[in-house]
Amino acid sequence: MPHAFAAALAGLGLGLSLIVAIGAQNAFVLRQGLRREHVLIVVVVCAASDAILITAGVAGLGVLIQQAGWILVVVRIAGAAFLTWYGIGAARRAIKPKVLEADEGGDRMTRAAAISTVLALTWLNPHVYLDTVVLLGSIGGTYGDARWWFAIGATIGSIVWFTALGFGSRALRPLFAKPVAWRVLDALIAMVMFAIAISLVVGLFTE
Repeated sequence: MPHAFAAALAGLGLGLSLIVAIGAQNAFVLRQGLRREHVLIVVVVCAASDAILITAGVAGLGVLIQQAGWILVVVRIAGAAFLTWYGIGAARRAIKPKVLEADEGGDRMTRAAAISTVLALTWLNPHVYLDTVVLLGSIGGTYGDARWWFAIGATIGSIVWFTALGFGSRALRPLFAKPVAWRVLDALIAMVMFAIAISLVVGLFTE
């Protein structure tokens, strides 16, 4: 159970670190939240999409890793390298922060338009597959039997983030309109990335 809890916690931390970033999908969720238009369905689509992709990644790559031990080593090295690169990017953003903007003006969007837009922003974005199927899926596979706890943790992170962003956007707007808020957030993301990267490397010599 301690290993399962650690896997879930790692999934939660890494999932949040990948999801909480300035991008088109988050900007759209924020926009819908600020306008109070179809917020629930937009949040559900985002979280459900992540759950599907994370599960697919953990299921497919997890089995492959179990069958070929050398893949585990490659995944750990590649994952650590990618996380380090991502962490450096977050650290740079912390030094020179940006502001997440969302347009509150314009005509109201229909439910169908909102759903189709968020589906396009999610499923037509190659970075979504990199973050969920490839990165979360392959790293989750390194946790062996506890990989599903990792997937659960990552999925919970997605649900928490999109719910907070969609329904808490009006309260968050004054905060995230300031570059310092993104500076602190990106600094925390960088630390999480570096910590998980180190743990993957250490695991090569302890397992």
